[in-house]
Amino acid sequence: MQDWGNGPSSEDFEKKVIEIKNNLKQKFNSQKTFLPIVIAIFLIVIGGYTSMYEVDTEETGVVLRFGKFSGFVDPGLHFKIPFGVDQIYLVQTGRVLKEEFGFRTVRPDVRSTFTKQGLEEESLTLTGDLNVSDVEWIVQFQVADPYKFIFRIKDPVETIRDISEAMVRKSIGNANVTEVLTTERANLANDIQVNLQATLNQYDIGVRIVTVKFQDVTPPDPVKAAYNEVNESEQQRESLIFQAREQYNREVPRARGEAKKVLQEAEGYAVERVNKARGETNRFLALLTEYRKAPSVTRSRIYLETLEEVLPRLDEIYVMDDKSGGLLPLLPLRKSSEGGAK
Repeated sequence: MQDWGNGPSSEDFEKKVIEIKNNLKQKFNSQKTFLPIVIAIFLIVIGGYTSMYEVDTEETGVVLRFGKFSGFVDPGLHFKIPFGVDQIYLVQTGRVLKEEFGFRTVRPDVRSTFTKQGLEEESLTLTGDLNVSDVEWIVQFQVADPYKFIFRIKDPVETIRDISEAMVRKSIGNANVTEVLTTERANLANDIQVNLQATLNQYDIGVRIVTVKFQDVTPPDPVKAAYNEVNESEQQRESLIFQAREQYNREVPRARGEAKKVLQEAEGYAVERVNKARGETNRFLALLTEYRKAPSVTRSRIYLETLEEVLPRLDEIYVMDDKSGGLLPLLPLRKSSEGGAK
């Protein structure tokens, strides 16, 4: 055998290999007991972390257990079975959602900014009299049943948009351009809302339509100035009609009240005159009865009563005496005494 100096011999090499082999065996045996513990701790940590979830105040949680609907959860912190046994879908049920047509909100604020770029296909609509109108509208809806909203249709929001657009084009297509631009906009929006809700009820996707509102309805740009003048004239006409109705509602009741007052006064005057005439008649008949019983006495009494009524109105009274041949002034003693008393 050739001598390589101080290099290791074959026996030393074999010992070294055996030593390394024994070390590897010890390490492998120790990992057999340590690795399951590490895996168990890891699974517990992951399971505990994934078993908690939070539902926001405007949301409702839909729980699926083993892929089957289990129930709803209210807002708050909740626990679920981890590792995919329970699946949670969060749906915004406490907020009114909005879809815009013919425009998009770029930045919502006190003065929001909008854009119409590239949305002409949504906004341009043909009316029943073959005129084109530029219509912008919104649809506000709320999720009434979160489970149906998620699982009945693949894309419920896009379905709502498609049906809304179809309903708007149908309603505007059945009206003329004047109605669309002026007086019938509110009625058309109400009809669209009713028809849209009825159609979505047939699809049974758990959605409640809150409102359908036209944001802006204008003619195309080439004829916009002329249609604006027409719109202003229609608004002025409606304003004058409202003013006339207001004046009518103010003047007619007042005239009716005055007429009723005059009629009541006339009726009261008629009753007064009739009663007075009846009283005079009864007094005359009573006086006639007494006169027939004693004519001279009755004449004297009537004469004296007349003098009692007439004489107090006179300032100076003279008594004509045929025997004395002159005028006999009558002193107003009663008036003087009354004046002195005053």
